[in-house]
Amino acid sequence: MTGDAQLQPIDRIQQNLLARGERRLLNWICARMPSWVTPDQLTFVGMIGAVAIFAGYVLSNYAEEWLWLAIAGYAIHWFGDSTDGSLARFRRIERPRYGYFLDHSCDGLATTLLVVGIGLSPYVALEVALVALAGYLLLSIHAFLSVRVLGELKLSYLNAGPTELRFMLIGLTMAMLNFGHRGDGWFGPISGFDIFTGAVGAILLTLFVLQTAATARRLAVEEPARNHEWRASN
Repeated sequence: MTGDAQLQPIDRIQQNLLARGERRLLNWICARMPSWVTPDQLTFVGMIGAVAIFAGYVLSNYAEEWLWLAIAGYAIHWFGDSTDGSLARFRRIERPRYGYFLDHSCDGLATTLLVVGIGLSPYVALEVALVALAGYLLLSIHAFLSVRVLGELKLSYLNAGPTELRFMLIGLTMAMLNFGHRGDGWFGPISGFDIFTGAVGAILLTLFVLQTAATARRLAVEEPARNHEWRASN
């Protein structure tokens, strides 16, 4: 981002179901956070959670009890990922460009670890998990582009944001514990976990296409074609 882009405020659009209650909880946590804790430390904690999620899913190839490590990792990742920026804003010590770059870079890496971990578990085929990862990353790219062209950062879609997604994935992991691995497929060789993960990927890809089309239409109205001016000058 250039220096000019830094001067333009970003409108954070967050319409997920848990946003209001989560904001109250985060403000409560930030008000009681020890003074020696920094936003960068919390970002690191979030990455530890992502590594724990990845390890839990991979180790579930040896024993399903390792899935509890993944579930604990989701809680750790939420704490670090949700409180780093919140603490910076609460203390009014934001570093807009640095924070934006580091936070979203870590988000991309954490999501990759999470989804690839699911694909390396015995519950979901890696190819299906990678479709979901592609959908998430494409939707993230759209959000980052919207910051540049619209000054808006959309943090939720279909009334769901990162926190709702974590709850959904915790539920999926609990189902893995209860129903067994992919070898006991519910629909022949295809498991219900594959179908669920593939459906999520399809929804994310569809949202990317729809949001891209909507943003392009909006920009076309705000920046109409100027071919007639070019013809007039020639």
